[in-house]
Amino acid sequence: MNEKQYLAKSENEMNYTVYYPENYEDLPLLVYLHGAGERGGELSHLTRHAIPKLVHEGKEFPAVILCPQCPKEYVWDNVTAMLKALIDKIAYEYKIKKDRICITGSSMGGYGTWMMGLAYPNFFSAIGPIAGGGMSWRARNLRNTPVYVVHGKKDTTVPIECSELMVSELKKHGGEVEFLVLSEHGHNDGINYAYSSTNLIEWLLSKRRTDFTPIPDVCSEYF
Repeated sequence: MNEKQYLAKSENEMNYTVYYPENYEDLPLLVYLHGAGERGGELSHLTRHAIPKLVHEGKEFPAVILCPQCPKEYVWDNVTAMLKALIDKIAYEYKIKKDRICITGSSMGGYGTWMMGLAYPNFFSAIGPIAGGGMSWRARNLRNTPVYVVHGKKDTTVPIECSELMVSELKKHGGEVEFLVLSEHGHNDGINYAYSSTNLIEWLLSKRRTDFTPIPDVCSEYF
């Protein structure tokens, strides 16, 4: 896959890498959010795990893949507006149809994936949080968005209960959610297995958004 790298030139931007095939017409946009260890200014760090690692090793995907890099002093939850602006920019640049934008992430990026889905509940065609967690009391924001969750049962970095709580609350509100528990995996090995040896990526890329009706954020009920 072709690769384009960008280093931020202002405080309102972030580093990112875009991978894309020769012909990307009518392909979906897949956004990948990395974990805490890949924050900062070295884009080469993104290839340590998950989707960027697979692409670096020669894996091809039928998608435009955006891999932003979180500034070192933040976590993804702190930069949702900046991240959304970048996603919009790349979607426009690569002529991505608005019904084919999906997002996934692992560890801190799993939390970021939940947060982006909760913050923009009528935007993504599907989300895939891996080894993450989030604000379960807002889970019903995602009742109209397909969700695929993967978590290692032996994960001691982010306990599986963090995903279980989100999945449970989403199911209460009729959400479409797949939950794959990796019984013999921990944190990093579970993350890499999720992306290399399950149908997660194919599942995400197969989804299209059909309902763009705004959903009121339940967060407003508490303030």
